[in-house]
Amino acid sequence: MRNRWMLAGAALLIASCSRPQPGETIAGGDATRGATAIAKYGCGSCHTIGGISGATGMVGPPLIGLRNRMYVAGMLPNNAGNLARWITNPKLVNPGTAMPTLGVGASEATDIAAYIYSIK
Repeated sequence: MRNRWMLAGAALLIASCSRPQPGETIAGGDATRGATAIAKYGCGSCHTIGGISGATGMVGPPLIGLRNRMYVAGMLPNNAGNLARWITNPKLVNPGTAMPTLGVGASEATDIAAYIYSIK
């Protein structure tokens, strides 16, 4: 009986930490609009981002393969909501971050998350 409860708890933990899968759509997000928003806000000046012309920045981490990482910003479980939250207001999540608050709205942040999760 105890083992069943432990297995059930482990399954819940794994499900709560699930990362986006390749090809998974982000509810309300559009990867094409996300690519446009990434260029608009100049994300590539700090990050290397696959598929975005000139996005070869070396200040922040590369965003290629972000969907495979456990955490966003090293502290939030990796899911679309947390990534959009981070993009919208990184200083609210981590006041000491070098990432600036760029005025990205919730809809654009969701689109950016959709793009970032679409790249390999």
